[in-house]
Amino acid sequence: MQNDNSSATKSDQSEEASVGADTAATGTKDPGSEKQKQEERKVRKDVGTALGSIRSFLSELLNIRDNTDEADTREGIMKDIPFKGHTAWILICSILIASVGLNANSTAVVIGAMLISPLMGPILGIGFAIAINDIDLLRRSLKNFGVMVGLSIITAFLFFRFFPLQDENSELLARTAPDVRDVLIAFFGGLALVIARAKKGTIASVIFGVAIATALMPPLCTVGFGLAIGNLEYAGGAMYLFIINTIFIGIATFLVIKYLRFPMVRYANSKKRKRIGQIASILAVLVTLPAIYTFYNVWRESIFKRQATEFINTSVKPYKFSQGGYFMDRATNISFNDGENSVVQLFFMGDESIPSTVIETWKQQMTSYPYLEDAILQIQGGRSDDAERYQYVTELYEAKKEEIANKDQRISLLENEVERLRKFAYNDVPFEQISNEIRLQYEGVEEVGFANEIITNFSKTDTIPVFYIKWKNGKSSRSQEQDMKKMLDWLKVRTGNPNIKTGKVSIDS
Repeated sequence: MQNDNSSATKSDQSEEASVGADTAATGTKDPGSEKQKQEERKVRKDVGTALGSIRSFLSELLNIRDNTDEADTREGIMKDIPFKGHTAWILICSILIASVGLNANSTAVVIGAMLISPLMGPILGIGFAIAINDIDLLRRSLKNFGVMVGLSIITAFLFFRFFPLQDENSELLARTAPDVRDVLIAFFGGLALVIARAKKGTIASVIFGVAIATALMPPLCTVGFGLAIGNLEYAGGAMYLFIINTIFIGIATFLVIKYLRFPMVRYANSKKRKRIGQIASILAVLVTLPAIYTFYNVWRESIFKRQATEFINTSVKPYKFSQGGYFMDRATNISFNDGENSVVQLFFMGDESIPSTVIETWKQQMTSYPYLEDAILQIQGGRSDDAERYQYVTELYEAKKEEIANKDQRISLLENEVERLRKFAYNDVPFEQISNEIRLQYEGVEEVGFANEIITNFSKTDTIPVFYIKWKNGKSSRSQEQDMKKMLDWLKVRTGNPNIKTGKVSIDS
């Protein structure tokens, strides 16, 4: 402080000497100049004070270190890592609920499953263990993470094996690869979660919100679904999405714990401490590299699609047709292929073909966008019947989607009615012709009857066709039984119905 005051005094003396020299040179004092300098010094002082106040306010607003409970945070994270007993059953139930929700295409049910799922425990444990250099905790977290993933996939696999998904194009199962939004949601969701866990008095609403936002459960259910139907590509894509989300949540945990300066685990053996530190650092790098690579790819894809959309809006849509044609914006296909030529596919309706000069102009305009320079522009338009049919079906589906959904139930009822009628047709037999054949083949038959009997075993009801035979007097019971057996075998072949039965009518009747 003395040095600062001394410097300030010297500065003031220097300024006074300078002013004195100027005064001596002119022979007169300049009160306006002196007042201006004082005002400038005052403004600088006020600005410095204001900046200091803002800095102090922001520091107090964003500070999370002072309200961090290290002991409770560590205990809470470690407590949620194990997957056994109650936690395992909660996970199984939540996976089954999510699978039912996916089967019914119900977002609300899947969200409910996310709220009760304990998926976050081992993931936070991995990030926390790497941050504090705890190799034993890392082993435990990785083991329980594997148990969690395996148990989830097996549960989903068994469910979808016995209850096939009704709609493979369910919006909840549609994405099997991460885009930039998934990556950002996972990262910032992980930040919010670990910050909430570190606060004195954990914020439960944040934990529930992160469980919903990061959506770790649908990809695991999708993996089980893909394995159940034998679609390994589908299962692999969903597993990749789950792993990427897991990695970014772990990275967020690692960064927050490092920022909060949690104490590192100390080992008595210096060589072991050094080796564990190296292992933790290598794991952190290995986990971060694929995350960076994935983020870079999805970021490039996002830019490509944004530039393609901008190109379409500025160059393609303004094009004026002279014969009533138009651009089908909804049918546009923008496909980004990493390492290969990406495609921008445009569809047009009407009898008017796009002039080649216009197409060449569009291709030239595409080169002005850095990410569209190597993209292929494909035009489906004008006189293409295939394109018209494609657009017709697309627009019809979009317009009638709700009506189609409402008719699903009616279709199911009609299918049941068709099945019922099929059974009646199956059970319908040419009675008159068969009865004459029976009379010619078997002597002693006096009467032939036929009926469709309704039979139930109290768990299932079915309709069975039955032929009733009345024999003439004089035919022995043994002979009747033998002929009845032969007749039953013959009727099964004759009618093509293996469920047909025969019955004997007593003479007294």
